Amino acid sequence: MLVGNWMSKTPVTVTTDTSMMRASKALKDKHIRTLCVVDDKGALLGVVTDRDIKEASPSKATTLDVHELYYLLSEIKVKDIMSTKIITITPDESVEKAAILMMDNKVGGLPVVDKAGKLVGVITQTDVFNVLISITGVLHGGLQIAIDLPDDPGTLGGVIAILNAHKARIMSVLTAYEPEGAPTRKVFIRIQDMDRSLENKLMEELRAKYAILFVLRDEKHPAILNNK
Repeated sequence: MLVGNWMSKTPVTVTTDTSMMRASKALKDKHIRTLCVVDDKGALLGVVTDRDIKEASPSKATTLDVHELYYLLSEIKVKDIMSTKIITITPDESVEKAAILMMDNKVGGLPVVDKAGKLVGVITQTDVFNVLISITGVLHGGLQIAIDLPDDPGTLGGVIAILNAHKARIMSVLTAYEPEGAPTRKVFIRIQDMDRSLENKLMEELRAKYAILFVLRDEKHPAILNNK
């Protein structure tokens, strides 16, 4: 899963000379927490966050009157408060790597730049959530079967063979990476809803051969139902 396929390709940007007041308004209007700062050629120079703006804003206990306050806010520029130590990622890197960078650096999103340093997009935690939702197929409902599978060659193929024999339609297969040397691995398989009598026969065979951790049924998401 490439960052370039999931990022927003129309990031909200400001320049170094944008006032802090305008930057704050942009954050509120777009319901975002970070703005990318670019030059006139689109090269990324830094980022400014809602936290940066809060820290640079006068205290609520200020003795400034309204006119003085507005003047001060209009005089403070993005270049005065932006961070130039930025964590970036490129479009041809993985979404998984983006998620790790966000987690390690405690940020909610990453600017996406090309090899020349030009801003081409932004990927956020919400985009990562969308990837998770998409690859699991959970919006389409179905049955998720969690199996504690022996970590031996061909064991997953045996599970798939049983599902095929019972004409189960597989929506997704996910495997949790276990520590090296662990005897088992956790596999999460989602299948489409099927006739309950056929489903019962399928589960009976799976339980007879494998350690089933849980079985979870999800309903179709309203968005999917409304598109029918």
